[in-house]
Amino acid sequence: MFITKAARRYATALLEIGKELDQVEEILDDIKLIDNTIEGSKELTMFISSPIIKYDDKKAALDEIFTSRVSEVTGKFLTLLARKGRANLLHQIAKAFVDKYNDYAGIIKIEVLSAKELNDDQVQSLQKALEKRTNKKVDMSLSQDASLKGGIAVRIDDTVIDGSVKHKLVELEQKLLSTAIE
Repeated sequence: MFITKAARRYATALLEIGKELDQVEEILDDIKLIDNTIEGSKELTMFISSPIIKYDDKKAALDEIFTSRVSEVTGKFLTLLARKGRANLLHQIAKAFVDKYNDYAGIIKIEVLSAKELNDDQVQSLQKALEKRTNKKVDMSLSQDASLKGGIAVRIDDTVIDGSVKHKLVELEQKLLSTAIE
């Protein structure tokens, strides 16, 4: 997902305020709640993204939906975004905030794709190995793809470590084809 510079600046500012007030985790929970609410409602997404709707109307709507559900700091942040005409960036800001929080907290998101479901021991062993390799806490998402035939593929940021049988078969095929051509 593309995140604008403005969204990153707002996320950075919000994280810094959270650090100063020792409310980073509370703000993180608020931001996740806001993002899930907005993403779950096409009408709300269209409403806050519309350039036609006035600041007062957006502020009133955001206040009504979130004021009782988020901290004072987050509520003021929403008011600021509405006033500056940046409420349309909320989804991007939320994603940027989560990324910045993960950096701050030493957490890395890792995607694991396996041919079959991993048992608890395998998941724990894999998590420990990845934490040792990355020197960070691992937030691991697991999914399955039977086409892998066996093994796993791990995605860490932009790096993919493919230990699947499917990948090994493709490599073998390429070696055989290159040998046959020579």
